[in-house]
Amino acid sequence: MERAAAAYEAARDEAEQHNVAGERATSQAQRAFVLAFTDPDAADDELHLAEQLLTGLDLRATTLTTKIAALVRDAGAISSLEPVRLLRAEISNAGLTAAEAALELALCFHRAVRNDYDKLRAAISRLRDLTRGGDYAYYVDIARFMADRSLSGASAARWLDGEQPTRSRWRTLVTARREYLRTAR
Repeated sequence: MERAAAAYEAARDEAEQHNVAGERATSQAQRAFVLAFTDPDAADDELHLAEQLLTGLDLRATTLTTKIAALVRDAGAISSLEPVRLLRAEISNAGLTAAEAALELALCFHRAVRNDYDKLRAAISRLRDLTRGGDYAYYVDIARFMADRSLSGASAARWLDGEQPTRSRWRTLVTARREYLRTAR
């Protein structure tokens, strides 16, 4: 996650140097999405910057990415899923499959943090349906990693560091968020 956040920061800075506003906003939104998993406090600042960079631009997918990142930032503490339902409808109407998959991944993270495994299974099932064509199929693996579940029917993803270290990193994000929420109260 740290490497991804740094890469998005570098892409944002490069877009800034070349005065490419849309690319700058998109890179920033992706950076906020990544940091929302690892550091909710830092993600808050990154989301504010993404929203500022989106001012005056018409980038639907990037705007949706910031909304999904906000849900990831709040994972485990979301009291009502009405914003998720509204966002799901907005994404579906826009026809953005990548955003649909990212939203379901965010919901899986929320469910894993809350230890709500019955609802997590349903979210993983929706995620599996969304990625049946192969695009983003590894999101299902990630959701199972977060829940510390087996990988029956795993994607064809080959993890750079191997499956076990990847599984451990995603599971650690869930347990770290639980601790963050416990101490924030």
